Amino acid sequence: MQFKKPELNGTRRRLKAALTIEDLRTIAKRRTPKAAFDYTEGAAEGEISLARARQAFEDVEFNPSILRDVSDVDTTREVFGGPSALPFGIAPTGFTRLMQTEGETAGASAAGAAGIPFSLSTLGTTSIEDVKKANPNGRNFFQLYVMRDREVSYDLTRRAAAAGFDTLMFTVDTPVAGARLRDTRNGFSIPPQLTMKTIANAIPRPWWWYDFLTTPPLEFASLSSTGGTVGELLNDAMDPSINFEDLKIIRELFPGKLVVKGVQTVADAKKLADLGVDGIVLSNHGGRQLDRAPVPFRMLPEVVREVGDDLEITLDTGIMNGADIVSSIAMGANFTFVGRAYLYGLMAGGRPGVDRMIEILTDQIVRTMKLLEVSSLEELEPKHVTQLSRLVPLSTS
Repeated sequence: MQFKKPELNGTRRRLKAALTIEDLRTIAKRRTPKAAFDYTEGAAEGEISLARARQAFEDVEFNPSILRDVSDVDTTREVFGGPSALPFGIAPTGFTRLMQTEGETAGASAAGAAGIPFSLSTLGTTSIEDVKKANPNGRNFFQLYVMRDREVSYDLTRRAAAAGFDTLMFTVDTPVAGARLRDTRNGFSIPPQLTMKTIANAIPRPWWWYDFLTTPPLEFASLSSTGGTVGELLNDAMDPSINFEDLKIIRELFPGKLVVKGVQTVADAKKLADLGVDGIVLSNHGGRQLDRAPVPFRMLPEVVREVGDDLEITLDTGIMNGADIVSSIAMGANFTFVGRAYLYGLMAGGRPGVDRMIEILTDQIVRTMKLLEVSSLEELEPKHVTQLSRLVPLSTS
């Protein structure tokens, strides 16, 4: 017998003990003020869409092969014209430095080190140029909202191209802000407002407030407006008149891959394929816009059947385990994106927390592939997954 050597660094000790994304979530909740944590955790209205998305992944039954050599497995993937060491990238997230002050810099640098894409949101708190500095040799994507002031969107598109971002995610599911009730109840705003309630919540989390008060002020890197609730900011900035003509203009401005994010019907996927976009992200915005929206993972098989030969199909929403990613690839997705999992890691430990998130998902992907007895992502097929169904549409005939 021998005594285990103690880990004196608290962050390293906590992260090493985290074995799942749920473990990172638990650490994040303990270390982050309620309003900031709930902004990440929450979804729209009754949060039904998010719950259904996670349940859909849990309702997967795997069908493993046997007697195959899986001494080594290949997790690499080609997506939107470039390589990725793993079949997932980091999704665009807004207000990221509010969750933890390293923000997008931690996410971009961790993604670059892991060889996976990083996506910057229009509502990000680090500039396009600074993300490029944090991830100079890796792949950077830019997620674009179409603003009421179109020139703002056009300028962001040009800046992303000039900085070498190779893919633009044209987001179509946010004509107005969803009703994110946790944020309203918490009085969540940018910049954060101090009340007796927030001060009381801050007392057990002095490290978060120390970081927040001693680092550069929180502000949007791409927007000039910073005052108000999340819903007010979104509604002031977004334009409900967004249409296909806007997509055409952005296509002309951006020389890289154009991907439409927020596709929620097969009919729209087919129309976009006909228009010649490079790819789509099946997404209901993490359940944060229209509650009771379609679950991307459940939509995936039909979308693949209809347009899988014409464009690259990716998805997000609800991914909490590497097995969820393997299931998506098996059902025909080219690639996946993680948002909350990334933010849980960031809140749990800054850049090391994001590294740990990637490690956890990587270990789960590799282990799931080996237990399914497939040695590459290309070997994954629908036969490896059974989607068990709790919600079956009623016939209208």
